[in-house]
Amino acid sequence: MKVPTIGESITEVTLSQWLKGDGDFVKIDEPICEFESDKATLEFPAEASGKLTYVAAEGDDLEIGALVAKIDTSVSGGNEEEAKTPEKTEASKEKKAPVDDKTTVKERSAPSSTEKKNVASPAAAKIMRENNLTANDVSGSGKDERITKHDAKQVAEKTPDTKPAAKVNPSSSTPIVAGERNIRREKMSRMRRTIASRLVSAKNNTAMLTTFNEVDLTEIMKLRKTYQEKFVAKHGVKLGFMSLFSKACAQVLMEMPAVNAQIDGNELVYHDFVDISIAISTPTGLVVPPVHNVETLDFHEIELKIKELAGKAREGKLTLEEMKGGTFTITNGGIFGSMMSTPIINEPQSAILGMHTIQQRPMAINGEVKIRPMMYLALSYDHRVIDGSTSVTFLVKVKQLLEDPMTLMMGL
Repeated sequence: MKVPTIGESITEVTLSQWLKGDGDFVKIDEPICEFESDKATLEFPAEASGKLTYVAAEGDDLEIGALVAKIDTSVSGGNEEEAKTPEKTEASKEKKAPVDDKTTVKERSAPSSTEKKNVASPAAAKIMRENNLTANDVSGSGKDERITKHDAKQVAEKTPDTKPAAKVNPSSSTPIVAGERNIRREKMSRMRRTIASRLVSAKNNTAMLTTFNEVDLTEIMKLRKTYQEKFVAKHGVKLGFMSLFSKACAQVLMEMPAVNAQIDGNELVYHDFVDISIAISTPTGLVVPPVHNVETLDFHEIELKIKELAGKAREGKLTLEEMKGGTFTITNGGIFGSMMSTPIINEPQSAILGMHTIQQRPMAINGEVKIRPMMYLALSYDHRVIDGSTSVTFLVKVKQLLEDPMTLMMGL
């Protein structure tokens, strides 16, 4: 079993976790491990049925074509005991193999006919390891009974701590005692390394500037309050800020193609469509899957797509295809309380819009001081592609659409 060709731009992956134990009997097409690439987490299915033998270890960086595991196809049978060597088989009759800190959702001993075969998402597996849970303790609600982060969290919160403590990630779970001077080192995940590399590249390889403005969200707040209940009843999803901001940006981007363009060598590539990448925070890092053709979508369609992408991102289920593309990015630091920021361009795109927290502030309205819900907007852009006047005009146009949402609804 070798690392397959995953995508044109991917030359290396990290073996993030084994889903089957060393020596287990595996069936053809059954997921045996998960790879973490630059863009997504991928399941690696068995190419044949037989006894699995590890070659690579969790955390190993593997090039495309590198050997991952071997499967002995001479071993047959419907349970894992038949795949064990005689020594291991006898030992397992007396005592189950211990569960160590790398055991995820599969026990290393032979499953009985009533044991579950559920596979956990990476986020769920982490919670299960930290709470010493196995697949038999958690019911999967995902596709094919896959255990989601929500499933694992629910069980972990209800399960009394009667088992021996499992080894956990010290950076997230071990309390730091004041006065101690301990130092710990942890290998960066592939996603974190990729994010770091791309952020440095964006800073070093673009002429990045940021321009600011502020938007009065009074009318949008009224709109959402008036129609939210009907919107949810009809579409099954709330009318959020992201669809309104995405639609406003898409409309202006169609009018100002330079902000939607990118550099390719000595050429400028213009797009007659708008694919907006939405920044989503996940347990392993920030991902920016795009919503395609936002200019053609209704508000509920945008909301449903963002909800779908966010769910997949947090469960580690985004595919490479879902991560491709994007002509413009929106990031909302306001959900974490950010008042102001200068977002970094998502290469090879040329601009990114930063949303921030909404603050009730006194504003001068027609000669009177009134309290209004205000948000600062930041547009970071590549000055090689976008002139200063263009960036300012873009932000002003977006502001005008958001402050008078009826013009946005009518496409004016």
